[in-house]
Parts: sequence; structure tokens; C-alpha cells
Amino acid sequence: MIVVTGATGNVGRPLVEALVAAGEEVMAISRQISAPDLPAGVRRHRADLAEPESLEPALDGAEALFLLTSGDFMANGNLDEVVDVVRAAGIERVVLLSSQGVGTGRHPSNLEDTVRHSGLKWTILRPGGFDSNAFQWAEMVRALRMVAAPFGDVAAPAIDPADIAEVAAVALRDAKHVGNTYTLTGPTPVSPRQQAAAIGDGLGEPVRFVELSRKEAKTQMLRFMPEPVAESTLDILGKPSDEERQVSLDVERILGRPPRTFAQWAARNVAAFK
Repeated sequence: MIVVTGATGNVGRPLVEALVAAGEEVMAISRQISAPDLPAGVRRHRADLAEPESLEPALDGAEALFLLTSGDFMANGNLDEVVDVVRAAGIERVVLLSSQGVGTGRHPSNLEDTVRHSGLKWTILRPGGFDSNAFQWAEMVRALRMVAAPFGDVAAPAIDPADIAEVAAVALRDAKHVGNTYTLTGPTPVSPRQQAAAIGDGLGEPVRFVELSRKEAKTQMLRFMPEPVAESTLDILGKPSDEERQVSLDVERILGRPPRTFAQWAARNVAAFK
């Protein structure tokens, strides 16, 4: 059995679907989860990584675990305690969803360090920005056919969460990926202006792009994130390093096909913008 935490999110949901399609028995875990969130027949369990003991009933008989930590967990959780519960349950392998920012030095490495020194067999995934971050523009596009964002022509190779999920499914099912760290990106750098155009193509009508100043963008971001996080995010968006602009070949090496484009993501999710 494979346990998937964060099973109702942008990565967890397609991961559960990919594992079920491959014939795996899956236990889906989330803080809020119900049958409609999952493919038919998938077992589910409500648990919170910030309360590691809540995981225990779901781990019995599991062989591998997909570990996804939320922003709340970063503030309040203790991964060492989670790992203790996982190890005590007899799980041998863990796939951690980390971030490209750990590799570039923008984000702390403490979660990766915990997993690497856990005694478990591990694989670490470091995705760049998610295509699904564009959902933040959905209400604006629906109401005004407009996208407002900073750094309109600064491009980075954002990745489709479905590609992250497919890579995770392979790593969870095949032990040859143990001990590897993979950087996951899309096939080409894409800017916010280009993303707005791709959403418009999916809708079949123009979507206007309006460039925000850094100050304007920060004011909006402070509504839902702390100031240090907003500043760090704006630094990445406005001045990505050469490494953050680089396209990784890891998705293609693992899946045997190129990663999906942002335009493909937008076409698949166009209903959110109508």
C-alpha cells in the first residue's frame, strides 16, 4: 500500500489517480477529505501532519509514503516527529515534495535534511513554480478578462502539477529512484504576460495583461502571507537566478516524454477562468 498525504491538493489528487490507474492500493490522507475527492474504492483518512499521532491508523501495512507539507506545517509542525511515526509503522520508503528553492539556496533545507538522515529510503522532488499558481487570477479573468501581476516579462519554467504527480508515482513504485534528488520544471520559461495570453487562447478571447509595480504586488500579497514570505516570493519572481531560469531534463528522463506546457495546463483548466 502507498500512503499519499495532501491527497486533495493540486499534486496529491492527480497522484492518487495515477497510482490507482497503475493498480496500486492507496491510502489518501488530508485534513479534510471525503469520498467525492477520490477515485472509487480509494481508502481515506483524516489526519494532520502537525499532529503526527493522527497518522498512525492510516500507516498499517504501508510500504511507501508521499510526504507533502503545507504552509501551516512549516510554521507549526515537526517533521522529526512525523518521521518517528512513519518509521515505527514499518514504512521503508518516502518521497518528499520539496522545492527548487532548496537547491538554489533561497529556502531552508531542514525538511530535506530530516528525511535524508531519517534512516528511511528517500527520494526528493524539487519542483519550480506551479502552473496552478495561475488560479490566483481566475476571479479577475472571469470578471474582467484581465491578469494583473508584477514582472510581466520575467520568465521561468513553471511546471504542471500533474507532471509532478506522475514523477512522484514512478518514484513511489520503483525503488531505483531511491537516493535521488530531482529538479522538476516545465519545458520552457514562460512569463506572466505569456501565461495571460495562453489563458486567453484557451478561452477563445483576449485576456489583457496589466503589470503591477513591486509595491502594488506586495500590498496584495500581504493579505494572505507574512511580509518576509512576500518579499522572498517577489525576489524570486522578479530576479530569478540562472539556475531558476534553467529547464531541467529530469521530468523527461523519468517519464519518457517532455513535460506539459503552460498552454496545455491552461486548456485543461479553462473552466476555472470562464
